Amino acid sequence: MPLFLLSKGSPLIRISELKQRACSTDKLRLALAVCLAIAFAGNAQNNVLKNVAAEDRPDAVRVEMRNVTYHFTDSISAHIFHLQGTLTSITKGTIPFFDDKNSFVLAISSAEISIATDVMSNVLNQNVFSASDAPLKGIEVGSEGDALRIKGRLHSKGDIPFETIGRMSVTPDGEIRIHPEKVKAGHLPVKGLMDLLGLKISNLISTKKVRGIRTEGNDLLLNPGQILPPPQIQGRLTNVRVKGSQIIQTFGTTLPDRGSKQTGNYMSYRGAQLRFGKLTMDDTDMVLLDMDPQDPFDFYLDRYKQQLSAGYTKITPAFGLRVYMRDFNKLPKAPSKKSESTKTVR
Repeated sequence: MPLFLLSKGSPLIRISELKQRACSTDKLRLALAVCLAIAFAGNAQNNVLKNVAAEDRPDAVRVEMRNVTYHFTDSISAHIFHLQGTLTSITKGTIPFFDDKNSFVLAISSAEISIATDVMSNVLNQNVFSASDAPLKGIEVGSEGDALRIKGRLHSKGDIPFETIGRMSVTPDGEIRIHPEKVKAGHLPVKGLMDLLGLKISNLISTKKVRGIRTEGNDLLLNPGQILPPPQIQGRLTNVRVKGSQIIQTFGTTLPDRGSKQTGNYMSYRGAQLRFGKLTMDDTDMVLLDMDPQDPFDFYLDRYKQQLSAGYTKITPAFGLRVYMRDFNKLPKAPSKKSESTKTVR
């Protein structure tokens, strides 16, 4: 005999029908959960898919680097242990121009790169919090074991000095998360007081106008591709750690060797078209080689012509270019304007 439920102002409903509806609801919830999981996984792999698509583009120049100190500015550089990726023009339908760091994007498929903590201080002071109304000023980054020590001034709070010790991890979206374990303001520990009052770092620091960094509760999140000066870098960060005074970042996963037989310290560019200087190369085959492989290849794009003129070039039987370059840090130092003016007075 079927059982029924009666609710005021509603028709009779069988218990068996309710069970069917509950079963359907459970299935709907399960399907929704699966969809959300797939969407989350897709978002986490978004940068990887972008890089794969970049590699498949016919206008993408394949890039490999090994043991290179790459200078972004006079005071910002990174050590590239190894890198694989592609170089494409920012402007669709144009050829990337090697000389102009604002003309191309470097999409990283796989890499291991380190940045010294004092260089990271320069990145944050000169490229992230450089605006006069930036919330933080005078930042000093150091290490304490496997954690980061960050000092500075809360500029938006009357330049109160602060210090925090935090551990780094990687978010599913490939951002660097810095979670503070200790916080001092005005040389006094305030982490416990903040917890007691329910205050978060996001309540104290506004990063709405700051590129490449944001707050989430008590954590600082850095986008590794946005905090650095040009050239623009894309890629999914998969690991980050502190080793001594170095912040070591791993992008992507280890890729199979593309068949390159190149040895030593180098930067190679192959396939598609690439402009450099007054030349344009079709089916690009250009390798920049370190003249002194005993130490890392010290390269500065803004001054590469000086490095080029201090070295020499060879052409392969297949009309490829092999450019042997002097390390940037071994070039003769140009006389300063102050010393030139002193000579003039004499």
